Amino acid sequence: QVQLVESGGGLVEAGGSLRLSCTASGGSFSGYGMAWFRQAAEKERAFVAGISRTGGTEYSDSAKGRFTISRDIPGKNTVRLQMNSLKPEDTAVYYCALRRTPYWGISTSRDEYGTWGQGIQVTVSS
Repeated sequence: QVQLVESGGGLVEAGGSLRLSCTASGGSFSGYGMAWFRQAAEKERAFVAGISRTGGTEYSDSAKGRFTISRDIPGKNTVRLQMNSLKPEDTAVYYCALRRTPYWGISTSRDEYGTWGQGIQVTVSS
């Protein structure tokens, strides 16, 4: 059974940094794109950053210049999200996601991801 497990969340002051990690197990995922989404209170789950099987990346406008997504090599089963210059509006539950279809590029749509982690809370205080 495929599982995604996130770690690294917590409470940080505005301007600080956090690094989230997501480890996939239960299969080989080197051919799949992976992404981070987040869901703030009373808002829909939204794309934050994605990385393709070849290392290409894409970011939401709010994440550009502050967040960096990366993927461990050679197994490519761990994805990290380095978050710098955090703002209170970054407060949310962050989810790791695995794309349904291998060998496709990055998608910003939730519907393209079939496996999700349990989510991890990130709280940024002002």
